[in-house]
Amino acid sequence: MEKNGESVVDPNSAIGGGVDDVYGEDRASEDQLITPWTVSVASGYTLLRDPHHNKGLAFTERERDSHYLRGLLPPAVATQELQEKKLMQNIRSYEVPLHKYVAMMELEERNERLFYKLLIDNVEELLPVVYTPTVGEACQKYGSIFKRPQGLYISLKEKGKILEVLRNWPERNIQVIVVTDGERILGLGDLGCQGMGIPVGKLALYTALGGVRPSACLPVTIDVGTNNQKLLDDEFYIGLRQKRATGKEYYDLLEEFMSAVKQNYGEKVLVQFEDFANHNAFELLAKYRTSHLVFNDDIQGTASVVLAGLVASLKLLGGSLADHTFLFLGAGEAGTGIAELIALEISTKTSISVEEARKKIWLVDSKGLIVSSRKGSLQHFKQPWAHEHESVSTLLDAVKAIKPSVLIGTSGVGQTFTKEVVEAMAAFNERPLIMALSNPTSQAECTAEQAYTWTEGRAIFSSGSPFDPYEYNGNLFIPGQANNAYIFPGLGFGLVISGAIRVHDEMLLAASEALANQVTQEHYDKGMIYPPLTNIRKISAHIAANVAAKAYDLGLATRLPRPTDLVKYAESCMYTPNYRTYR
Repeated sequence: MEKNGESVVDPNSAIGGGVDDVYGEDRASEDQLITPWTVSVASGYTLLRDPHHNKGLAFTERERDSHYLRGLLPPAVATQELQEKKLMQNIRSYEVPLHKYVAMMELEERNERLFYKLLIDNVEELLPVVYTPTVGEACQKYGSIFKRPQGLYISLKEKGKILEVLRNWPERNIQVIVVTDGERILGLGDLGCQGMGIPVGKLALYTALGGVRPSACLPVTIDVGTNNQKLLDDEFYIGLRQKRATGKEYYDLLEEFMSAVKQNYGEKVLVQFEDFANHNAFELLAKYRTSHLVFNDDIQGTASVVLAGLVASLKLLGGSLADHTFLFLGAGEAGTGIAELIALEISTKTSISVEEARKKIWLVDSKGLIVSSRKGSLQHFKQPWAHEHESVSTLLDAVKAIKPSVLIGTSGVGQTFTKEVVEAMAAFNERPLIMALSNPTSQAECTAEQAYTWTEGRAIFSSGSPFDPYEYNGNLFIPGQANNAYIFPGLGFGLVISGAIRVHDEMLLAASEALANQVTQEHYDKGMIYPPLTNIRKISAHIAANVAAKAYDLGLATRLPRPTDLVKYAESCMYTPNYRTYR
């Protein structure tokens, strides 16, 4: 429209409106560059889109006035408890676990405090949703359900620029990093870049169960490619489309990452290695444990939680750890890690050496019982477990030959504790202890029902993923869950509150003992060797206090002076998800 030959539309106004197009977004053609400006003050519409501060309908009348929210929200004012009730109803209405997972992740992206309130108050119900077993399926389908990034992706493309990439993360005061390269996600194998679901899930538990502030947590996926052809062929795959880098190229990238972490966040940031393949997991832990604050949950966390169950079970089995014989199916990260911590605990509690204590522990891998005649062909981490014995090729024959009182499965292969194996355990043990630890549920070596039925209700059973209580001959058995979530949040929190600079095995023993001490007679009466997860924050505070105490005793703590009551101090430092009142 023209007047006197001139346009009456202000060239600076937005198309079809009278607001100045200051940044040129509306006038720019699709191939022109624009600047993605954003408002820095959290008020009005921006506040509702900020998950750290958004409270939804729980904004008070005063807050709605002072933060320009009038008209942007319906008139009703809700409490956080009412919001929680509504959301739990919604989540329970989903029948498919993956749909519950997606609903929880969407909640975290829009209202962080409400997400953690739900998770803390309904931990036994929601833990299997945000963690194993559902997180496994989420990782498998991560490309399809991916909506917005939740962590930091560092790929081979970022080689030489990792420090810059770390500085792209909006939070500066990071205390805990969980990092994976996606090569061995749970029992599901190589999921490449889609393994990000694991660090995200683990760090949600660091906050909900351990009390670490969400802003102090950083999930990282190192993407060096994937050998999973199905993912490489998937049009929705979100990672590098190449085979995995190995050798020098791989270790150089990890070295750059570890150096950049220390440079950017300092000496006291905890780096938790998660779901790396065996050959890299042992190598990385050995390389960095003397120079960084590092912890491998698959090797050390699993070992600590299993040891806690073993220590607690002695009340039911009788005797000390040194009086029992242990047989493992699986000699990877988890199996050898658990075995080593058991040997260390036996050595600590008795006068025998760790080498002597190892002789009470036997491992079976894919080629049979690990014995000295196989030493020449064994990987280095299996060699300490090669004892003098004739060759045995099957698990059943190994059970009959070794006659263990404790059978532990870390094989990642489902249904390997067959009826014959479990019945053999029951034949020479009054109370056989059977731990089917592989995740997810489909990969468990046997189910709770099978263990109780095949032993006529005499087994003490625990697993990695949850099983429902089972009734046998009128007795209700509650299976234990040797869930790493018992240990790593409290352990990590203990390291953070003490300002520890290194992780020592004695800290893992301290964490195990603290967890075992939380099992009461009431729990033992139900056949439980782990306390219920409903008390997990109290348990985590005791674990954190025990770990911090050990850090101070070893001279590895930097937060001085040492608090007089470490349990109270841990509880006072814990993040709470209740809404804050805004000015």
